[in-house]
Formats: sequence, C-alpha cells, structure tokens
Amino acid sequence: MGGSSEQKSNQREATAIERTLEAVGDRWSILLVRAGLRGIRRFDDFCADLGIARPVLTDRLRRLVRLGIMERTPYQEKPVRYEYRLTEAGLALSPALVALVRWSEEYGAGGISDSRLVHSTCGTELEQAFWCRRCQTTFGPQAVKGVGRGVDAGPQADVHKDVPAGGSAK
Repeated sequence: MGGSSEQKSNQREATAIERTLEAVGDRWSILLVRAGLRGIRRFDDFCADLGIARPVLTDRLRRLVRLGIMERTPYQEKPVRYEYRLTEAGLALSPALVALVRWSEEYGAGGISDSRLVHSTCGTELEQAFWCRRCQTTFGPQAVKGVGRGVDAGPQADVHKDVPAGGSAK
C-alpha cells in the first residue's frame, strides 16, 4: 500500500505545487507579485495599476506579508504610510511568472502577446530553460525527472538521455 518511490515523489511534488498555489495561486496575489517585480510598492499604486478593490488589496497584501513573500515598511510618518517590497522569497517567484508569460505568448490568447520579456541591459529577448550545474547544459522540461528527497539519482542517471536537440552546453 506504500506505493512506488516514483508515486511518492509525485505526491510530494503535488504537495509542493499545492502549497505554492495556496500562497500565490489566486489572481490578485500573483498579479501583486508581478506588480512588485515591476517596481510598484505603494498601496494606491497597486490599486491604480491593477484596478483591485481596496479591501481585497488589503487582504492580499496582509497575506503576502504573513507568508514572507512581501515585507511592509513605513515610508512616511504623519500619517504613517507603508510600502510593500518583495522579499527574497517573492523575488524567487520571478521565473514562475516568466514561464506563465512565455506560455501565454506561445499558447494563450491566440498567440497574441502584449509584451516581450527582454534583458534590461542589452534588449535581447529572454529565453527560459533549465540549467544543470554539473553538466553545464541547458535543457527542456522533457529532461526533468522528479526524485524524492534523499534519493540519489546517481551520476549516470537517465535524466540527460532525453535532452532535446535544442539543449546546449554553456
């Protein structure tokens, strides 16, 4: 009844995804993270940018602060006013948002995109891939394999045999 180690690994992965979705899986939370990544920090600016109702915004900001995704710091004393900045945990959500944008560009809204993601320094359009530190190779999702914590995938694991033709060494 214990199930295979692959089933247990998939159950753990689903649990991790569920925990993440509980934190930022609703429309407003993920849009607040996106706005934070774009440099928006103040309550009224979030309202104006997102068109979100003030009570909903208050609730979501409190939740994101409680979860450690954003931090609240005063920027004015009389009256006391706060700004909301992404923490390290909030900033770490950036690749997930990039993946959602890229998916939308490729498959959503009939391929119509309202923006392009580029490197701010040189203007080159962003590419997103997985990176293996050991092999120093980029690869696609077909080459990703979930294994349980403490399970050694082994140095010669089959993980790399499915590297798409577009994978490249860096």
